[in-house]
Amino acid sequence: MSFKRSVAAGLVLLSAICGAMSAARAEPFKIVGFGDSLMAGYGLGPGEGFTDKLQAALRARGHDVTIANAGVSGDTTSGGLARLDWSVPDGTQLVILELGANDMLRGVSPDIARKNLDEMLGKLKQRKIPVLLAGMLAAPNLGAQYKTAFDAIFPDLAAKYGVPLYPFFLDGVAGQPGLRLEDGLHPNAKGVDQMVERALPAVEKAIAAVRGGA
Repeated sequence: MSFKRSVAAGLVLLSAICGAMSAARAEPFKIVGFGDSLMAGYGLGPGEGFTDKLQAALRARGHDVTIANAGVSGDTTSGGLARLDWSVPDGTQLVILELGANDMLRGVSPDIARKNLDEMLGKLKQRKIPVLLAGMLAAPNLGAQYKTAFDAIFPDLAAKYGVPLYPFFLDGVAGQPGLRLEDGLHPNAKGVDQMVERALPAVEKAIAAVRGGA
């Protein structure tokens, strides 16, 4: 092959590589919201759930993201662990992990919830998928012993795995009747707005950490 042909072939190859890299950079940042009815959007209309509104808020702030809703109403940490592998596809760049509320409401032992969340975080770490852990707080009527054990799960596991923690997923909504559905448990559309507004800085920080480490 002549020198000119070699140079031309090299330029074609370089152009192809650069094009592939540009295409990869142009792909949206892939997030999975993995949780229960609070993530799934129980009782809400199309576009009113947490994942839809968070995606819209992030895009409005210039983030090219897609957020898949992997919330299942009624799911406990045991159910989440059972479906984790197929609910979080390869190529996911961040998981917002939100589970534990149904364990608490059913009085499931905090030890079981801790073990399940620990296994989920371990599986995601093994797959090298970053996590933002969304915490939950136990209701006071379950007793001080239960509340102390349950509330400690999320900060303990965040520290163990070195993942960011958003301490309370229902921050700003719990205890606010005007922001909840008639069942008194789930957020209404205005409540979701409040949740998104409060969680947005933590999500943006998690995205920046992933992109910074890429």
